Formats: sequence, C-alpha cells, structure tokens
Amino acid sequence: MLLIDQKIFIRAKKGIQSCPFNLSLFQSLLKGSLSAQNVFLNKSKYLNQEYMFINSSSFIENEFIRLIKIGVLRREVDGQGLTSKVRITPIGRQVLENSSDIFKQETKLIKKLITCLKYQLSPR
Repeated sequence: MLLIDQKIFIRAKKGIQSCPFNLSLFQSLLKGSLSAQNVFLNKSKYLNQEYMFINSSSFIENEFIRLIKIGVLRREVDGQGLTSKVRITPIGRQVLENSSDIFKQETKLIKKLITCLKYQLSPR
C-alpha cells in the first residue's frame, strides 16, 4: 500500500472510530442507503449508547457530512440529483473489511465527557 493510501486508510479508520454510529449502521450501509431522519428515528439501533442524548436529526446529518469529508460516506444520487441519503464509499468498505476490531475498542471516560459536552454546547 502506498504511503498516501495508508494515510487515507488511517484517517478513515479514525473517523469511523470517533463517530457516534455503531456496527449496525455500517452493516446497513453495506446493503443500501440511509437518511439522517431514518437513523434518528431508529437511534437505539444505529447509535452507540453514549450518544442516545442526541435529540435532532441535524446532529446525525452533521456527522454524515464529517464522514463524507474524510471519504467514508457519499451522497446517494438519483435521477433528480443528490438525495438526503448516504452510502458507503469503497474506502469505507475497505476499512470495515480490514479492521475487524474497529468497534470493539472501549471508549475512555474522558472521551465520553468531551463528546457529550461537544454535542450539548454546539449551536442548534
């Protein structure tokens, strides 16, 4: 693997590890597409336990945008143009296939507190 490919892979892996979504969301994305509203309505299925306080689909949309920027997700396109749904990219697929322990790592308490404060203090 080239050096630039390794950097992309590591960045994508860190992005997946630090996002509020669990393995179930990424497994669903491997099969199809999801919208932020759908994820919000099924947050007990798609979000990690420490992110259950999220009270708006706009928070989920912002996380989608962050994962789009690092190359893990992409917007779904239909005949009319871009939609509100996202799909997984080949890079995201490769990270999930090659990193079997990505969702098994425990989150430290300080990281949970920082995350909670970040979401509670962000503008709505």
